[in-house]
Order: sequence, then structure tokens, then C-alpha cells
Amino acid sequence: MKAKLLVFPTLLLLASAAWGQSNQTQAPPQAEDRLVKEVRHQILLLPRLSVFDNLEYKVEGYKVTLVGQVTNPTLKSDAENVVKHIEGVEQVDNRIEVLPTSPMDDNLRLKMYAAIYGYSALQKYAMPVVKPIRIIVKSGHATLEGVVDSEADKNLAGLRANSVPGVFSVTNNLRVAKD
Repeated sequence: MKAKLLVFPTLLLLASAAWGQSNQTQAPPQAEDRLVKEVRHQILLLPRLSVFDNLEYKVEGYKVTLVGQVTNPTLKSDAENVVKHIEGVEQVDNRIEVLPTSPMDDNLRLKMYAAIYGYSALQKYAMPVVKPIRIIVKSGHATLEGVVDSEADKNLAGLRANSVPGVFSVTNNLRVAKD
């Protein structure tokens, strides 16, 4: 059975051969699909989840692995707690990185948010409650995560992020949604 990885805030499920096979008891496909949906639902309900956090997970059998980056240490433990209380989850491997506290990074996050979501061609992405373009800043280096509608939007978001004064580098990991 292939591992399934869900990237927030999208509904994109990716088969991930790089994650390998689980040693866990194999869950029936319908049970694993239910777990994928329930984990996604519970994580999206986290009140501290923001555009500056990137949470991903994979479900293998009855094991859930959490990965990504968060600005608030409480969010890391909150994500683990809601997932481990889902019926059917037997094990949670929490690999979420808590980003270091930095006023410089906080300032860059706000400037990038304004540069991306305040730009008229990208304002459609500011509409949903859970923003599809995630802005991760660590020690002055930025990473864009999430899903956009077109290659042009991906490139435009990258250009807008690179235009922010003070950013050392921008890695554009945005994916284009398949129609």
C-alpha cells in the first residue's frame, strides 16, 4: 500500500514512494481513507493554524506522521493531540519543526504576506479562510508552500516574495493544481 501525504491547505493527496512502506498493520483502504479525511478535518480546525504555518501528514495503516513548520510551539502539540484522539489512530510520529522566534522573521512574514496577498493578480488566494499559499520564514530564508491555479501564479508569487527587502532567499515549492 502506498503512503498518502496531504499538504495543507490543499486537498491534494500524493502517493509518496520516498516515505517507504510502513511496518504497521495494514489498514483496509476505506479505513485509511477515513483516517486521511478525519486527520485533515481536525488539523484544519486548529485555532492557531495560520498562513505562516505549513502542516503536512501521511497516513500509513493506523500510523500518522506529522511534518512541516509552525511558528507557535503550542500548535505542534495541539496537532499531535487532536490526531492521536482520532478513532483508529494507533501511533502519531510528530516531526513538526517549531520555527525559532525572531522579530526579523516576523517582519519578513508580514511584508511577504502584503507583497503576495496584496497584489491584485494574487488577491483571489486571500479569499479562503485557510490560505493556499503558505509563507514559511526561517532565519531570513523564505519558502512558499501550497497550491496555486497556474504556473503563472506560481511564478508571480515567487517574484513577489523575492521583491521583499531583507529576505536572503526564497524557495518556491508551490504546486500547480491539476484540473
